[in-house]
Amino acid sequence: MNILKCDLPREIKTLEIHTFADLHIGDRHCDMQLIKKNIKEVQDNPNAYVILNGDILNNATKTSVSDSYAEEIPPMEQIQTAVDLFEPIKDKILAIGNGNHENRSYIKEGIDLMAIVAKQLGIYEKYSKESSFLFIRFGERSDGHKESKGSGKVRKLCYTLFCNHGSGGGRKEGAKAIRLADMASIVDADIYVHSHTHLPMIMKQSFFRVDIPNSYIANVNKLFVNTSAMLKYGGYGEQYEFKPASTDTPTIYLNGTKKHMYAKL
Repeated sequence: MNILKCDLPREIKTLEIHTFADLHIGDRHCDMQLIKKNIKEVQDNPNAYVILNGDILNNATKTSVSDSYAEEIPPMEQIQTAVDLFEPIKDKILAIGNGNHENRSYIKEGIDLMAIVAKQLGIYEKYSKESSFLFIRFGERSDGHKESKGSGKVRKLCYTLFCNHGSGGGRKEGAKAIRLADMASIVDADIYVHSHTHLPMIMKQSFFRVDIPNSYIANVNKLFVNTSAMLKYGGYGEQYEFKPASTDTPTIYLNGTKKHMYAKL
């Protein structure tokens, strides 16, 4: 599991995390204008950061279920398009992951497309072919608790986030919710981010977290977020009678003075 330590500014009072996933760049139904709009919003907001959670590229191949003959942009140009899109906010990207669409080239030819994107953006250390676990530190605790390393500074808030593009899921909403909730059976985290199923979804669960050094259990909330796709209806989805999917995707909000998190559509 890829471990990422994200040390962000103390001045942030509310951190926003925007997830870009299932963009399917290259598909003729990809909503490129909406993608550019969302990127511009992140660029203009100093408190906004980003996770790229797979299927950024459509990567239709001749042996895949996607229609390779209907691609608006060929796979090699999809890579450069993604790099050009995210170049202005590359310093705001906390993690970058692989999806099943990009993985088609790795399975057949051993070529990791998102690794290429990450290297061209200069953030290869933030890339994982599988999942990523993030320690996100920012802001300052309102109780004034100092750092243990003797710096004299107030301790930052720390949130943990587990993200994975995902797989499977089925057609029904219940099956997709189960895939999202099952992430908590892998690792204990504050926030779970899942994509792949194209159904924007937010839910919370209560959990008793064990504090071994203090012989204590704390009742905490866990936040679960499933992201949407940037696809207009048509093509493969229409042909195989999938439901039209909303392109609204949840934004995650983290408080920088006390431990509180939520997401909004």
